[in-house]
Amino acid sequence: MDEKLNPLFTPWKIGNCEIKNRIVLTSMGGTDLFGWMEKNHFDKDGARFIMEVAKNNAGLVMPGCQPVYNPMFGQWLYKNKKMYEELAKWMPEFHKTGAKLFVQLTAGFGRSFTVSEMMEKLYTNKFLRAVSKPFMDLDKITATASPSPNRWSDKVPSRAMTVDEIREFVEAFAKCAKMLKDAGVDGVEVHAVHEGYLLDQFTLKYVNKRTDEYGGSFENRYRFPVEIVKAIKAACGDDFPVSLRYSVISKTKGFRQGALPGEDYTEVGRDMEESERAAKYLQDAGYDCLNCDNGTYDAWYWAHPPIYMPENCNLADVEHIKEFVDVPVICAGRLDPTVAAEAISEGKLDGAGFARQFLADPEWVTKLMMDRRDDIRPCILCHNGCFNMCHYKGVPNDQDLSDSLHLARCAVNAEMMQWGKHHIEKTNSPKTVHIIGGGIGGMEAARVLKLRGHKPVIHEKAQELGGAFIAASAESYKGKLRDLLEWYRGQMRAMEIDVRLGDEVKDITVFGGEPVIIATGAVPRVLRRVPGNEKMVEACEFLLGKKQVGETVAVIGGGLTGCEIAYELALHGKKPLIVEMKDDLVAQKGVCLANSSFLREWFALNGVPVYLETALRKVKDGAIVCAGKDGKEFELACDSVISCAGYIPAPLTEKRSGVQLIGDCRAVGNLRSVVWEAYEAAMKI
Repeated sequence: MDEKLNPLFTPWKIGNCEIKNRIVLTSMGGTDLFGWMEKNHFDKDGARFIMEVAKNNAGLVMPGCQPVYNPMFGQWLYKNKKMYEELAKWMPEFHKTGAKLFVQLTAGFGRSFTVSEMMEKLYTNKFLRAVSKPFMDLDKITATASPSPNRWSDKVPSRAMTVDEIREFVEAFAKCAKMLKDAGVDGVEVHAVHEGYLLDQFTLKYVNKRTDEYGGSFENRYRFPVEIVKAIKAACGDDFPVSLRYSVISKTKGFRQGALPGEDYTEVGRDMEESERAAKYLQDAGYDCLNCDNGTYDAWYWAHPPIYMPENCNLADVEHIKEFVDVPVICAGRLDPTVAAEAISEGKLDGAGFARQFLADPEWVTKLMMDRRDDIRPCILCHNGCFNMCHYKGVPNDQDLSDSLHLARCAVNAEMMQWGKHHIEKTNSPKTVHIIGGGIGGMEAARVLKLRGHKPVIHEKAQELGGAFIAASAESYKGKLRDLLEWYRGQMRAMEIDVRLGDEVKDITVFGGEPVIIATGAVPRVLRRVPGNEKMVEACEFLLGKKQVGETVAVIGGGLTGCEIAYELALHGKKPLIVEMKDDLVAQKGVCLANSSFLREWFALNGVPVYLETALRKVKDGAIVCAGKDGKEFELACDSVISCAGYIPAPLTEKRSGVQLIGDCRAVGNLRSVVWEAYEAAMKI
């Protein structure tokens, strides 16, 4: 192991709880031990994930976030004793790993609750609202400190919680914590004065306008989390550790308005001055640890950094807040292990928090310790499997119900939290399987086929593996995507998979009936009806450096591809402008709000011209002609035009017996759909 990482593997304590190393699995919704947005039960999938992480050398594991009041069917977590009995039976096996377990408990989401279109219909229709109340009481679920707009929807506003409701939650925390302690859990974490969730909404002045004992003064705004920790300590004893998930700075300008890195803004939430006071105040109230990041749901890219955010984006603020407390401090948020180790060695940090990387590869700590960095499947920060909560103008969270109920899956790891569907089964009849296309889908199919005992053969017409992903990972800020590409290439070598480069297959009949997987991807949509379209540079041509662009660049298409290209252009000193026919940027399913809101806000902050509800009419030398919503045409001067008009499936042949289509050649999707479909196709042979 790299000696620079040694500080990560030193022991430490939270309260009286001794922890073997500084690696912390910080909580993620969907890794709960007692189910998520469903009937409360001991969750075997969540337990399996937690056990796998513990066996692979994590020091502290924090499953979460577990609602003390489950929104589905109005369940109080302390009422189902059977769950705790099953947990008690499971805990000895967990403790054999040497890891410690803190279960994260949450009061809920308040105005941050992810409202969907279906929920809007339930809430706005009086009859449906009444009928649905027993299994989804949106009025109760979304209640917050004061009447407030929901983060996701204008149609489901939040009301103020009553004092009786607050006290009910305080009592529930204490009861759950005691039952968890009795089951053998090492500690609990209170979620959260963090990320703009319910407890945080009480602390933040822009949300909390109450005039009773839970609003107004500093002490009143922080009363809710203080009462919770005191109730837990009264029930469990002072020696039972209680951690607090804590956002140091809100990084928020207002409702649905975040503050980007380096932005000069007026903080409406918790600024550093208040945070210094709050951290000490919460410590003195009884919290034994602060598990820290930044942000709110209004500035979601801080708590869940997309690839556009800088590495270690929260570390400096967390290091600062440690100066004001005597309890251990953990930092999370795109943390680099080597940087974290240095901070720990210098006494600036106590624990290093990681989350999504464990979804991509639960064995990554073990591999790090064994100097197998190249074998670590990287998280690419896409949020497409673990969250997939999307939002754009006029559309609330549009994720499928399956995604809502099954968070903590992973775009790059098809098996994660869906082992019933995705698991390796050895074949009894090994076959040679021909894979046409050596992109990510083709390589994933080959990997799974090889693990099952088949003989995959990749036929790739280019001279290198990667397909469209080479272009997709080309932007300067996409190092994690390039890491994933190299991981797949490395897997092909390590598994000795037959890869035939420069091998263009035009007719699959040459394979004599052997099974075939088509992974030939998609081709760019050409705007043939637009005069002058031949003057445009196609997105992949630009990304691969095949064609250069001038100073002012018109990007046609404001979906994810177009926005990421515009962002890349701006980072390199170019002057992009974006032309989009829809009424919002990144108005597409499958792009998490943490990612899309960063791009929208970055363009606004940096003055990138965005023309919504605008159609391209003509491409001229030195300009484009567009038409606005009213049909009136206007010109925009530019030196170059990049077409990001989407892609069209390009299968080599149609699906039939013995032939499967996967990824974009079947239907244009995203990396998640490519990887998961490839896995499933390989399992069918």
